[in-house]
Amino acid sequence: MHVLHLSESDVDNGGARAAHRLHQGLRSLGCSSQMLVRAKFGTDNDVIREKSLLTKVSPPLSGLPLRLYPKRPGGIFSSQWVPDVFARRIKQLHPDIVHIHAICNGYLQIETLRKIQKPLVWTLHDMWPFTGGCHYNQDCDRYQEACGTCPQLQSDRQQDLSYWTWKRKANAWKGLNLTLVATTAWMAECARSSSLFRDLRIETIPLGLDTEKYKPHNRHFAREVLNLPQDKHLVLFGAIGGTSDYRKGFHLLQPALQRLSQSGWQDQIELVIFGASQPQQAIDLGFKAHYVGRLNDDLSLALVYSAADVMIVPSVQEAFGQTASEAQSCGTPVVAFNSTGLRDVVDHQQTGYLATPFEVEDLAKGMVWVLEDRERHCQLQFQAREKGLRDFASKTQASRYMALYKGLVGG
Repeated sequence: MHVLHLSESDVDNGGARAAHRLHQGLRSLGCSSQMLVRAKFGTDNDVIREKSLLTKVSPPLSGLPLRLYPKRPGGIFSSQWVPDVFARRIKQLHPDIVHIHAICNGYLQIETLRKIQKPLVWTLHDMWPFTGGCHYNQDCDRYQEACGTCPQLQSDRQQDLSYWTWKRKANAWKGLNLTLVATTAWMAECARSSSLFRDLRIETIPLGLDTEKYKPHNRHFAREVLNLPQDKHLVLFGAIGGTSDYRKGFHLLQPALQRLSQSGWQDQIELVIFGASQPQQAIDLGFKAHYVGRLNDDLSLALVYSAADVMIVPSVQEAFGQTASEAQSCGTPVVAFNSTGLRDVVDHQQTGYLATPFEVEDLAKGMVWVLEDRERHCQLQFQAREKGLRDFASKTQASRYMALYKGLVGG
């Protein structure tokens, strides 16, 4: 069986890394697997970069309609209107299954999907596939009927860009041979409640990772390599975009840490932040902070997870939350909010702590609960690693996808 993965890139963000991990997992099972990407950052020979001029100019062109909404507060919004060459390229590669991952940022025009004459599988790495353009809905439920009057565009018109993007999807994707895969129960429920996907088959398969790369390392060694203190409890926070992405919840972590620093932990804890460089103007976090920058390779990430006593994932919305699964696979307990996809990734008081959404007091309480009892902490570490091996191993994930593929092609 030959599987072709469509992904905007291969390893430079969470969705891309997830796609590449599945690609590697399938190959480890003997499956013929390739990736077709717009931007290639790794060295995998089975990752093919599409080099056409149209593919190069598509990202800047795709953002042009957003200029009609100058009051838009920010956040990722994709209308995917630019034509592409991918239907022809896919035909040349002769796949049995076309597996779609993150295809925004000008990668694939909405109408291209109906030109692909193969069974389609789509892993939902965010909410974009069933909205009018936003990648996460925040508090808006218009995607359940028809988008328009979009709060993320600051639009007061029903027939705005979000409506026309939703309408294009509804017209182009009607009758597609499409199977959806959600990574968590929350994402599956969101897709089922959407007007675009409520009648489609939706499976749930967690994201996988290489548990031989993401494994516990000696804490003393990890801290020495990263130049981190040996005599402190280390609280870890990390996300691409780091402290600047509202969805990742740094605005909730900051007051939680400040409350923690006022409750007797001042001299016992230090903070480690990856995914962001040290800001020019210091941020009051209540504790000394170590900024280790953007970590792109698996070993560096496994070391920083192993160096920490607890990982904090205070996201407001997550389709899955790979930093949480990676940390647990390295034996590091995770504190997160009991909300969205993270409810599936962290087991409350078994592999970490799920705080009441979005109460900073309970987030601080969760950190204390993980750290205050050494024997409990050791048990949490053991159970976190066991969950990684049981639920997130890439071969387990790949095997489930292989069974799905075979059912779709009759092989």
